[in-house]
Amino acid sequence: MTLFDGITARLIDTPRLSVNILERAGDDPQTPPDRTVVFIHGNGSSSLFWQEIMQDLPHDLRAIAIDLRGYGGTEHAPIDATRGVRDFSDDVYETLQALGIPSAHLVGWSMGGGVVMQYALDHPALSLTLQSPVSPYGFGGTRRDGSRLTDDDAGAGGGAANPDFVQRLIDHDTSDEAPTSPRNVFRSGYVAPGYTTEHEDVWVESILSTSTATGNYPGDSVDSENWPGFGAGTVGVLNTMAPKHFNVSGIVDLDPKPPILWIHGVADAIVSDASFYDYNHLGALGIVPDWPGEEVAPAQQMVSQTRDVLEEYAARGGEYREIALDDVGHSAHLERPAEFRHALLQVIGYVGHPSEPSPPTEAIILRSAD
Repeated sequence: MTLFDGITARLIDTPRLSVNILERAGDDPQTPPDRTVVFIHGNGSSSLFWQEIMQDLPHDLRAIAIDLRGYGGTEHAPIDATRGVRDFSDDVYETLQALGIPSAHLVGWSMGGGVVMQYALDHPALSLTLQSPVSPYGFGGTRRDGSRLTDDDAGAGGGAANPDFVQRLIDHDTSDEAPTSPRNVFRSGYVAPGYTTEHEDVWVESILSTSTATGNYPGDSVDSENWPGFGAGTVGVLNTMAPKHFNVSGIVDLDPKPPILWIHGVADAIVSDASFYDYNHLGALGIVPDWPGEEVAPAQQMVSQTRDVLEEYAARGGEYREIALDDVGHSAHLERPAEFRHALLQVIGYVGHPSEPSPPTEAIILRSAD
């Protein structure tokens, strides 16, 4: 595990499993909850991806990044996808309990956004920062209003994974010889064109920490009479986000409602109203053959669904901000770290502290329910 300066790792034993966390050397374990920020990564990643933003946060905050089960240094326990992402969110809860943290500001990226929304449904949270989050209605197989297209979630779940990418995870492939290599998937999917970094090897290391053991990534599938011929299974990562198992739109009824920051890239190839990881969109493009058409298999409007739910959240008394960044892909915290950092500090109530400099503001599109 490649750790940056000032970042440390340790294992936390919980009643559920052994969990790896990253912390900053020197952070005070007695830091109060309103100064504690917990980072949750997404699919195909680990806590390693959070190291730069952890380094950059003010030193009177406590920063913790947690490896979800089956990723990084956390135990590779199987995932019961029929619970949605609750295996993940319950693991996070038990980890924070073991650390003596009753509540915190939660930051979730991609699938991790779904994890922190589920966490907020089950436990108190001080704020939610959702970076390119999975739609509140899951990944694949729903109409704009969240209703499911088929009873078996055709085209969603474990069967949607690219077999060659899975094999390259197994082979620990660090090359850039094929479009399906983890390195090229990072370049084409995680970030927008033109992004470069001296840390790419670390990000590839993080992707390669994904467990492909039974019950982890990607998960099982079932045969379907509906196009494209497979439906969601019951175990593994991708099935946790199948709409039959996952729906966190109930956050609109939270009481109290924590403030929400939604930050995402306009050029996101993964979470989008036209996602290149959505079988229905790929069918419409002719990449997957025999697409049955828009009426039967429309692309999932992921970003619009998130906006609809957050607008309803605001209508019912909550507060949220949307920041959409031009020329940014799936990883705003890597691609535009200054804007991400400032927005995060603002939602946790830190902006205005004497040690906090004024933020950069260019290329930010801001939408707010108020």
